[in-house]
Amino acid sequence: MAEIIAIANQKGGVGKTTTAINLSACMASKGKKVLVIDVDPQGNTTSGFGLNKNELEHSVYELMLGEDSAKQCITPIKDIENLKLIPANVDLAGAEIDLVDETNKNFILRDAVDYIKDDFDYIIIDCPPSLSMLTINALTTADSVLIPIQCEYYALEGIAQLENTINLIHDRLNNRLHIKGVVFTMYDGRTNLSNDVVDTVKQNLKAKVYETIIPRNVRLAEAPSHGLPINLYDPKSAGAENYMKLADEVLEDK
Repeated sequence: MAEIIAIANQKGGVGKTTTAINLSACMASKGKKVLVIDVDPQGNTTSGFGLNKNELEHSVYELMLGEDSAKQCITPIKDIENLKLIPANVDLAGAEIDLVDETNKNFILRDAVDYIKDDFDYIIIDCPPSLSMLTINALTTADSVLIPIQCEYYALEGIAQLENTINLIHDRLNNRLHIKGVVFTMYDGRTNLSNDVVDTVKQNLKAKVYETIIPRNVRLAEAPSHGLPINLYDPKSAGAENYMKLADEVLEDK
């Protein structure tokens, strides 16, 4: 049975999608069967894997509406063995309105994923940067939450909000849910600020903090425009090496 990990932070621009793409690809390269579910209407994880998000026949939107099963929505990723995707596009933004009268609307994704979770070792869910019905669905489906934190001044504000959200979901909707760990992203060792943020978070957050820190890296930023994870785009880059190390830490943490 798969371990289901939501990658979440209510703050945008912290590296959620970059982490979802590259962590899952690195885990797959280590022989694990991985499914990525893109629940962000921006569809950046989908395009980051080289899919045209404007030409999807089956997506999370159809899954949420009950028009397609999870198996129908699963799409293989070109050139990456062991990795599959349930894609998303802007249509997903309408799901909240379409499902407003659904009594079970917070558990749609969980119920759909139940049918396929035995087919994978890990399921990675990329969440939107907001507390929406889509995020709640991701958190009711997940066993744990991996939180990317950008090394910047306001990092702790988003974390406090997210901790409250996770505690609420745990208490009311999903008592399995817990914080798996925190990963620092966009780290620049040349600045005192990055080092200060790392130290402050370690002092104030009770959750596990992964030793691997993801640096600011040009090749990492370029990879999505080529529709490739960093371990295929430039396997010798600092970004690739660090995501491979993070994958090792996550796999050891099961």
